[in-house]
Amino acid sequence: MPWLFILFVLVPALELYILIQIGQVIGASNTFLMILATGFLGSWLAKTQGLATWHALNERWAKGQIPGKELIDGAIILVCGALLLTPGVITDVLGLLGLIPGSRAVFRATLQKIFSGHPAIRVGVHMGTGYNSMRTSDSAPENTSNGSGGSAAVSGAAKQRPTHSDTD
Repeated sequence: MPWLFILFVLVPALELYILIQIGQVIGASNTFLMILATGFLGSWLAKTQGLATWHALNERWAKGQIPGKELIDGAIILVCGALLLTPGVITDVLGLLGLIPGSRAVFRATLQKIFSGHPAIRVGVHMGTGYNSMRTSDSAPENTSNGSGGSAAVSGAAKQRPTHSDTD
């Protein structure tokens, strides 16, 4: 609950205070132009970095690799692009830092450190196996109930799902 208060009350109030202070120093019209400039710069950076990350993600998929780093980068770019749409100095600085590739690595490392300790959420960039390779391994037979209370071993062929040609 305190995070929601900070996010929706304190941050906007602080942003408004900073913008008023900047407006008193450089003038209201220059402050407005500064907000527009950071918006245009942020949208351009979000577009170029997003496309670069998208191409890197597709290259990893084409090589048969899991694009963990690219997925995390895409999420960071999405959130930081949204921060740049919010008028304010603090959100603009955080948004711009997340869109610059060098500083995005710091964001990524921080996110991995936060989420790697949580048992329900695992953020891995160097994952070597995928869901299908774990699902189709037939190293040990599985026991399932045969309806009469006993159990029967199921072979690898019986575990496969039927295709359209099998049901016709």
